[in-house]
Amino acid sequence: MRHAVSNELYAYWRALGKGGCPPERNALEPGAIRGVLADTFVLDFDPAGGFPLRISGSKVNAVFMRELRGAPFLHIWRESDRGKIKAILQAAADEEAAYILRAEARPAGAPPVDIEVTLLPLRHHGATHARMLGSLAAGSDADWLGLIGAAPAALTAWRLLEPGSAAAFRAPPMRAPARLGA
Repeated sequence: MRHAVSNELYAYWRALGKGGCPPERNALEPGAIRGVLADTFVLDFDPAGGFPLRISGSKVNAVFMRELRGAPFLHIWRESDRGKIKAILQAAADEEAAYILRAEARPAGAPPVDIEVTLLPLRHHGATHARMLGSLAAGSDADWLGLIGAAPAALTAWRLLEPGSAAAFRAPPMRAPARLGA
């Protein structure tokens, strides 16, 4: 992971989990992650609805220059990437595992900014197909951030975060797992 936001949220999520299982959504305490709260979001696990954002932090909204609460998470991605994003969300819930995504976002005619997205499943009464905690951290090298909204983001890479292995974060470049398909 390249962003401190991703590291902090992932460490918090891991600390709340019990016996290798994702934490219950009711166990989340916003005050414990106040330093990254603006970069976080919570998705409703609703594939038919495009995985609507239940909560969306101010920095997440600033990348796209609009309130994202209630909007389908899939709509912040290019049309050509939505199938992959949907498959990754499904895999995260099915495997009760964390994923990290890398992407580029940009408004028309402006330079891109790299974004890093974490996807962390949450349990609700034992079920993992209910909510997904996540973060979206944008690089600070674009002068348009907070002034102009980005078009849908372009997915560039993703991978499973392997629990218990610090080496997993320094792995070779991320690539698409074959089982997720196109």
